[in-house]
Amino acid sequence: MATDLKLFADYFQIHLLDDESDGDLSDVWTEQTVLDGLGVTEDALAVGTAVNVNVAVSVHVLAAQPDEDGDDYDHIVEASLNLSSGRLVVLGCTDYFPDAARFAMPAGWIRIRASRRNLAAAVLADIDSDNAPETTEQLRLQAWPAPYAEPRIIKRWARPAA
Repeated sequence: MATDLKLFADYFQIHLLDDESDGDLSDVWTEQTVLDGLGVTEDALAVGTAVNVNVAVSVHVLAAQPDEDGDDYDHIVEASLNLSSGRLVVLGCTDYFPDAARFAMPAGWIRIRASRRNLAAAVLADIDSDNAPETTEQLRLQAWPAPYAEPRIIKRWARPAA
């Protein structure tokens, strides 16, 4: 079952973290992590976006690793997250933390797959990209219990040259 959210991707990012995390992602962005669209700490992840407006986010809490369906998406990354509280929090990086969406999961290590699509249309529409479904960036977040593993770039999208 999926939960659909509309989140403001301020500073071109969406955050996922353990409910007890301090959420400090201030040092995760480097030239490489910006290209990867993924910043990682033990208990928090920042998923990069192509736009700095609202994005359509779909959160799927799963019992096991899903099949890969890369043909349907432009950019796909995976990373592990230590969910010691058993509550996954999903929010825009400047959203009010107490009001953020929360999802119950088994405590311990989980894996997050962030799959993004509609990126070229969203970038082309720029600041008006979230005004219509055909130009809104879509982010699917899949979460399942899994042992720790290194972050992985499954599919890379490159922003078109200006």
